[in-house]
Amino acid sequence: MSSRLFRPLAVASLTAALALAGCASAASAPADQAAGASTVTVDDNHGSIEVPVAPERVVALDNTTFQTLSDWGVTLVAAPKPLMYDLWPSLSGGDDVLDVGLHREPDIEAVVASEPDLIVGGYRFREIYDQLRQIQPAIIETSPRDGEDHAAELKRQTAILGQVFDKEDEAAQLSSDLDAAISDAREAYDPSQTVMGLITSGGKIAYAAPGEGRGVGTLFPTLGLTPALERSAEDASHGDDISVEAIAAANPEWLFVLDRDAMFGEDGYVSAKELVENAEALKNVPAVQKDQIVYLDASFYLDEGIQAYTKLYRSAAEAFAS
Repeated sequence: MSSRLFRPLAVASLTAALALAGCASAASAPADQAAGASTVTVDDNHGSIEVPVAPERVVALDNTTFQTLSDWGVTLVAAPKPLMYDLWPSLSGGDDVLDVGLHREPDIEAVVASEPDLIVGGYRFREIYDQLRQIQPAIIETSPRDGEDHAAELKRQTAILGQVFDKEDEAAQLSSDLDAAISDAREAYDPSQTVMGLITSGGKIAYAAPGEGRGVGTLFPTLGLTPALERSAEDASHGDDISVEAIAAANPEWLFVLDRDAMFGEDGYVSAKELVENAEALKNVPAVQKDQIVYLDASFYLDEGIQAYTKLYRSAAEAFAS
């Protein structure tokens, strides 16, 4: 990402701050203490890297890790507070946790000032990896990678975090819970019934392509769902333009719907439920007539971690079974 994302004078400030931080670290950490520090080597999205175990000063930017870090009692020295809302109060804390801001204009100086032992980067912040690595070489990116099996990627991420934060048993349990939820949903699903994924935002309904569309798209390859409409994604994150008439023509038996705006409470907000169930063109669609619609949790768009997907697959299992 180019330096235009930095705040005014941030480039010069960063250079100076890095120098000061380096001097301070060298002065405050005796050589024997550094040598005796406990470390672990993990394979993240960039390869093999040695990082401290159970680091004390953690900056976490990847929202797909927030629920796990919160559940494990990890405290942060800096975080993207606007991305957290009130979902993870133990992470966002008070004034003692510095605010990195949103990924569109991150406050790099806040990361420098927090003097982290470890940075959990990636996902929305992946484009500033190189800048973050200059601040602290001990940086991991573990968010699910494109083109890989999504459930396996969630478990890989959780296993890496378990190694780093000395929570391997807890990580194994999270992966086991995900596997169980997926297994139950697969068993309950009737492949003769077609499914469509939708994403709503700004008062509009968009199409989530099987395997590609954000959140709900992952259901298709993971559970072996039969798509009501097969079309490649043009905008996997926001969803693709589709008319309600086209949705009706596809005649889905099931709808899975991600509401991107549910947490924000902006003026003029129209919920996914209103958009879908009040659309005249969708009145005769089997999914609407039979009330076979699964709405993802309002927090899903800001979470997207292993717990959020486990809950989604459990909801799918319960819906299919009923």
